[in-house]
Order: sequence, then C-alpha cells, then structure tokens
Amino acid sequence: MRSLETLRPTEALEMENGLTLVPRVRLTLTVYPLSPSITKPIDEWKLKFALLHFLKSSLSVSVLVPEEDLHITRSKDLKKRKREDPVARGTLFVRDLGFLNTKRKTDDIVEEDNHVENKVVEWRKYLVDKMCGIELNLEGLKFRLTVAVPIADDFEGLRKDWEEFYAFRNRGHSKSGRREPDTIIMRGVPSRWFAEPRVSSNPSMLVTHTIFSCFGKIRNLSVTKDDDLGEEADKDGADIVSGLHCKIVVQFEKYVDFYNALKVLCGRSLEKQGSRLRSDYEVTWDKDGFFRNSINQTQEKNSRMLEMVTGGYRSEAPRREPQSSQFKSDDTPRKRFKD
Repeated sequence: MRSLETLRPTEALEMENGLTLVPRVRLTLTVYPLSPSITKPIDEWKLKFALLHFLKSSLSVSVLVPEEDLHITRSKDLKKRKREDPVARGTLFVRDLGFLNTKRKTDDIVEEDNHVENKVVEWRKYLVDKMCGIELNLEGLKFRLTVAVPIADDFEGLRKDWEEFYAFRNRGHSKSGRREPDTIIMRGVPSRWFAEPRVSSNPSMLVTHTIFSCFGKIRNLSVTKDDDLGEEADKDGADIVSGLHCKIVVQFEKYVDFYNALKVLCGRSLEKQGSRLRSDYEVTWDKDGFFRNSINQTQEKNSRMLEMVTGGYRSEAPRREPQSSQFKSDDTPRKRFKD
C-alpha cells in the first residue's frame, strides 16, 4: 500500500473493517430562472438529461455519469420563492477519474505524483468553468446554472483557512508556542459501519479507533449519532436514512498526521465491502476546540456538583451545632448526623 504522503487523488485507500476510501469529484449545482416570473416547477428529469448530455458531448474528454450520481432537488413552493432564489439545487459526482492517470516519460515518482495531483485540480477547475453560467432551455423556459466546489472537497481552501486562522492567533508567540490544527470532524457516515459486528448497530469507539489509526497516533476520539446531518442529507436526496449517521471527531498527536488524514479524506467517498451503499460524507478541521471545550464543560459540571455538595454541608452545619453541644467533653465521639 502506498504511504499517505504519496497517495494520488485518483487512487483508493483500503482501511480496516472492510472500508475503502474511493476518489471522486463533487460539485454543487444551483439553477436560477432567467425569467423572474416563472411559476411552473422545473422538470427534474429533463434537467438531469440536459446536464448528463452536456457532460457527455461538450467537454474535451467525454464524461459518462450514471443517473444516480446526479442529484437534483427542485424548490417545492415557487409562490414563496423570492425573485433572487433558485428553482433547483443539485450535486454532481464524477467517480471515474482514471482518464487523469496518464503517465509521462519520467522515472521520478514524486514528480509524477505531483503531476497527477495538479492535473486533477486543473481538470476540476476546467469542469467548473465549462458548466458555470451555461443556459438551459427546458420546455421553452430558460435557466442559468452556477457551479462550485464544496469547501469540504477543497483541501487547499481548507488549508488556507486554518493557516489564516492560526496566523492571527500565533502572533507574538515563539515557534515552540505556536499552535497548529490537529483535529478533523467527519459527518454523514453510516453508524453501523463503525459498529461491532453482531453486537450493536451503534458506532463503537474501539472499532472507530482501529479504523482511523491508519492515519497516525490518536490523542482523542469522539463518536456520536448525527441525526441533524441525516435530515439535511435526506432533503438533498442522499441514500443514507436519517438517524443512521454518526459524527466522528479525531484529534491526532502530530500535525503531519492530521494534515495527511484531511488531505486523503477530501475528495473521496467511503464504501464498505459487501454493501451497495456509498457514503458521500462531509469533512473539515476543528476550529472551535471540540475536545478543549468538552474538558471545560466536564470541569464546570464537576465544579457545580462539588459546590452543590459542599454547599449542602454548610447549610446543615448550623442545625447540627446545638445537637453537638449535648455531648460532654469526654471520649465519646461526637455525632455529625442524626441517627
């Protein structure tokens, strides 16, 4: 297996528990009417056909996308739609990236890896530029398409975000005192894929730790149900049923492991051996201090409990003093509580 540092964006990564990270390009689509007075709902199937035909016939390299990899959701109530609102949204997945693996005449593996990585980024930008702004004529009505790369799929964009975030926070600190990100947040993966087989359908800390250890040594780990994303995913037409997702937060001991993990997770989907389900998860870095806040919340909770206990003792002390005065100053032990 290739090391994480040299894994190309067109290659898959096999993990524990029968899981595999497979490459893909994901784009978000938004459809606006050119006529603001439109009252007729857009035909989702005709929109799909028009976009699939464009990908097949209007690019330098024909791209064949299965229908299930183009999700379209139209606005339900056009009467409540504002003039600037879209009439439909969608997500496009291009999973066959093998055509970007063209080899050059070089024996330098690192140079070839960088070439493939740059080629994927350039082709994705080319696809966005070609699709963004096109006009679609559906049943005599004209629409305009806008296209974007989701931030969760743009590793360079994520890296720029955390570099700017920590550049301000590290100002005035010595090199040894500088902080760097170390935690990733992954949402929208099936809970049962991270559960103990034949034991429970709930995600297991042990199983999750084993799976993510392929990226490096883990300092902290959190696995919780993620119903909120399930509701959003269901609205967008995703295949995962609401209530079956989990949210995974992983803190690595080393920055380099965090860096490699996020880079590999960006631009990939998760598959499981023996399952036809595919998880098009969301991944990002933690800027809010998830584990730091969790520790603070636990400390505050413990502090409140301690205050309640000690405060209760103090409030009972005056009532116990008269009772203690009944005993003479001898060897008989004083009673602190009523029998």
